[in-house]
Amino acid sequence: MMMKEELRVFSPTAILGYGFPMASFEAGLKLKPHVIAVDGGSTDPGPYYLGSGKSFTDRAAVKRDLKVMLAGGKEMRIPVIIGTAGGSGAGSHLSWCLDIVREIAREKNLGFKLATIGAQIPKEKLLRHFDRGAIKPLPPGGELQRGELESSKSVVGQMGMEPFIKALQAGADVILAGRAYDPAVFASYPVWKGFDTALSLHMGKILECAAIAAEPGSGSDCMMGFLREDHFLLEPMHPDRVCTATSVAAHTLYEKTNPYLLPGPGGTLDLRSADFSQVSERSVKVSGSRYIPSDVYSVKLEGARLAGFRTVSIAGARDPLFIDRVDKIIEGVQERVQDNFSSFTGRYRLLFRLYGRDGVMAGLEPLSGGNVCHELGIIIEAVADEQELANTICSFARSTMLHYGYPGRMATAGNLAFPYSPSDFEGGEVYRFSVYHLLEVEDPEELFPLQVEQV
Repeated sequence: MMMKEELRVFSPTAILGYGFPMASFEAGLKLKPHVIAVDGGSTDPGPYYLGSGKSFTDRAAVKRDLKVMLAGGKEMRIPVIIGTAGGSGAGSHLSWCLDIVREIAREKNLGFKLATIGAQIPKEKLLRHFDRGAIKPLPPGGELQRGELESSKSVVGQMGMEPFIKALQAGADVILAGRAYDPAVFASYPVWKGFDTALSLHMGKILECAAIAAEPGSGSDCMMGFLREDHFLLEPMHPDRVCTATSVAAHTLYEKTNPYLLPGPGGTLDLRSADFSQVSERSVKVSGSRYIPSDVYSVKLEGARLAGFRTVSIAGARDPLFIDRVDKIIEGVQERVQDNFSSFTGRYRLLFRLYGRDGVMAGLEPLSGGNVCHELGIIIEAVADEQELANTICSFARSTMLHYGYPGRMATAGNLAFPYSPSDFEGGEVYRFSVYHLLEVEDPEELFPLQVEQV
């Protein structure tokens, strides 16, 4: 299509449901964007949400953001594009978000052409791809095992720009997509309009997190991208935030294993010649990005399977003698649990996290050795094949640690302080990532069915 002199892509928030100030959103609309785009999810919260089919963002918060965005798109007569709907982008997440969109349309009396793009791949189709050797390892992971694929609750593919462009060609006013490559959500409209692929994807890479690339950064504020023939500009919409060459360059490194190369569906973004320069007090110019098409088009697969059921107990300890001996105490508690429930060996895992010492970094904690704290926050966690067994293991470990004897102990009424009653909490289902691989395809759209309707 004919390329315009400048194309403006408006990103209201880092993840749909994270919110944004109305003043920032209104300032963005005054700049007359050509498209509003937002990332709806992430794998950052872990595999639970993909496996369970639940959203990690709150419904009321998502509805608030969508209501403002859909009204803004209607007012400006521009497309609104949402990727990775519902947080993980599987079928249940897409349906959840679709219900919200329809609800808003009824309440606000909005009419528009809606395109939905699915990303959950049927198990039988994946098994056929597996049998013909089309599913490849994604380093540093290994080969996919058939059993892992068969036991996965849901598997999604990370779509590229092509399904979005197909929806735009169909005249969609609103695009609601399942799991998507984050930059593609923002780059698809510019590429459809004839702008450079590399610059579009690089700008999308930054816009996906909205104002996080500004100073001070925020995932709950708006950012505008101004795309031109040989460069793009970035500017936050809140007057108290600025983009600097450092903040934008730093965000270019965000979530990457290689600082210069960012692989995605269909090709790699090459940033070895990228240049970042300050053009005003609040905006940054970026140029020099290149795009290297892949010989084979690959789609990243994400799948999750049930790993068990969780129960946790939260406690605190302040006795310096207890803290000094806590590793030996934990070792003793684990031995008592193992001895008492030897018939369940192999059916549960018992974990202890010590916050205030190394609860965050565990073995990588640099401040190790000696007492580095005067009190400890202790999380006792049991994961087992059944919820009842997890409850049993956690309860026994908690009571054993509470009354565990050690030299010099004076607090015989108990070693632990519990902030809650009851002290144990059922965490429910536990999931783990079971599929994190690449699927080679001939058609970039074949895994992602498109449906268009008038709402």
